[in-house]
Amino acid sequence: MKKIVTLDHNEASLLVAESIVNIVRAKKDACLGLATGSSVELVYANLVKFFEKGEMSFSGVTTANLDEYIGLPPSHPQSYRRYMNHNFFDLVDIDKANTYIPKGMEAPEIMLADFQNFLGSRTRDFQLLGIGSNGHIGFNEPAAFFEANAHIVTLDERTREDNSRFFGSIDEVPRQAVTMGVGDIMKASKIMLLVRGDNKKDALRELLSHDRVDPRIPCTILKCHSDVTVVFPKELAP
Repeated sequence: MKKIVTLDHNEASLLVAESIVNIVRAKKDACLGLATGSSVELVYANLVKFFEKGEMSFSGVTTANLDEYIGLPPSHPQSYRRYMNHNFFDLVDIDKANTYIPKGMEAPEIMLADFQNFLGSRTRDFQLLGIGSNGHIGFNEPAAFFEANAHIVTLDERTREDNSRFFGSIDEVPRQAVTMGVGDIMKASKIMLLVRGDNKKDALRELLSHDRVDPRIPCTILKCHSDVTVVFPKELAP
């Protein structure tokens, strides 16, 4: 596992964006695994800048997002489809037909089969990750064991509290989500984890300070991947 300590979050976000640009320049039909949330917003802002300067095209790229809330329509302000459209897809030349986000309004068996079929049909060249304060990646919450494949998860109360700032109140935060499984995440050829926020310090320490892998701290599974880079500003260093 490689770690990169930056001066601040702006530098960290630009570094991650540059890594994505290099992958797409080398492979114009790259498949990118993408994440949502405040930690990665500046990554997308930087990618848009590369595109606007004429230095980058995403026309041949395919994407797969990690997760989506159950019960939120794509038009909902806090749906991850709307997040991706607003922060990235609507601002570059990507073909939205080649952008996959799990469909949180479908019947569970259809939703999961469709998601897993998509994941199984492509090799992701890159996976972008954020991390939860409880160590979750995607919406793989602390548990007694890791889930390999796409599944529906009941969100940890800590996750709902963390995400309540995006909603009117915690009561509006969905209680369930659909997410890639840990096994799905680990199949990506290259993974970059971007960490932001003082509330992530404990999880980051568990990831970097020892060799243990613990499903109660889901991010620790990344120690088992052959090409992981963890990027964070110096104030978060364990």
